[in-house]
Amino acid sequence: MSDVPDLQKLRVSIEKVDEDLLDALRRRMDLAEDIARAKLAAASPIRDQRREDLLLQRIRAAAMARKLDPHEVERLYRFIMEMSVARQHALVTSLPTTPLRVAYPGVEGSYSHQMAHKRYAGRPGGVLLSGFDTPREVVDALRRGEVDLALLPIENTTAGAMYETYDALAEEGVTIIAEMVDQVQHRLLGLPGAKLESIQSVRSHPQALMQCEAFLREKLPWARLLPELDTGGAAQRVREGNDPTVAAIASESAGQRFGLEVLARELQGAKGDFTRFLEVAREASPLPADVRCKTSLMMVLENRPGTLGKALLVLAERGVNLARLESRPLPGTPWAYRFFLDLEGHAASAPIEAVLRDLQPYTTSMRLLGTYPCVELPPG
Repeated sequence: MSDVPDLQKLRVSIEKVDEDLLDALRRRMDLAEDIARAKLAAASPIRDQRREDLLLQRIRAAAMARKLDPHEVERLYRFIMEMSVARQHALVTSLPTTPLRVAYPGVEGSYSHQMAHKRYAGRPGGVLLSGFDTPREVVDALRRGEVDLALLPIENTTAGAMYETYDALAEEGVTIIAEMVDQVQHRLLGLPGAKLESIQSVRSHPQALMQCEAFLREKLPWARLLPELDTGGAAQRVREGNDPTVAAIASESAGQRFGLEVLARELQGAKGDFTRFLEVAREASPLPADVRCKTSLMMVLENRPGTLGKALLVLAERGVNLARLESRPLPGTPWAYRFFLDLEGHAASAPIEAVLRDLQPYTTSMRLLGTYPCVELPPG
């Protein structure tokens, strides 16, 4: 009978292990809060799917090494990770200085995410970034009050306008408060060991594919071009697909993030390739009187011959410079269009007030999209 385990002692030992597990879990939650603070300071999203996938991969291997069921251990860790994310969000909402909530289209490593990091990292109080699939989803989150600001790419010096952003800005309830310009440096990214001559398909955002058209035509004329929602997502798809014949056009930081190698650099057909971004809010921001401004306007013209010409003549007569003009189809009305204009000057200035008044007879609808400081192209 002396060889029979003492049940009570075993239960006491298990209770001690349970206490150790709970202490370890508490330390993990404390670390999760520290990570949340670091992410807010660095303008990084709270949720990092790539990091979570790598963690689960490591946990499965560690479980097998300890002769534990890797599937059950993974299930347990998914719960723990959800607890950590919930703890981080709880910390964010409890801070005395509320972090700025910013939405952008794409995933970490996309050009929009890079621009958000450049603009907001180091902000007192921190920044909580959220990536969405499309510009419309970003604007919808802003209109619902889920975020404080939206950062949207609007045009590129090589590929031109980004029409998804124009269509999203047509929705009421948001206003442009700033613009930024950033240089784009595309890389062709592939799996480790992949060769340029073996690439059969290239994934990227349609704009990036357009910007790299000359390179693709010269170096990979046989490659199939696969449009993606954003460049960072294209890099992620290549990593997840694990096919050495598939590459992505994205930033070098996206390649580093998803474990891809650079197969080619300098993909753009023109030197000095820049993308312009807009910062959008629910309310306008006051501007100093001496700041050089730009005013964005959307209008739908009367369907009469020569109306567009007469509208443009109004600008010339009032001495207002038209910096940009884009047209987009008017939903639900075939062969009708709404026009987006960037005018140099403040909406409250006498020349632009006169323009807005003089345009009224030629329009069926007109809306100011915002007045904001002008930004010049950086040297390069």
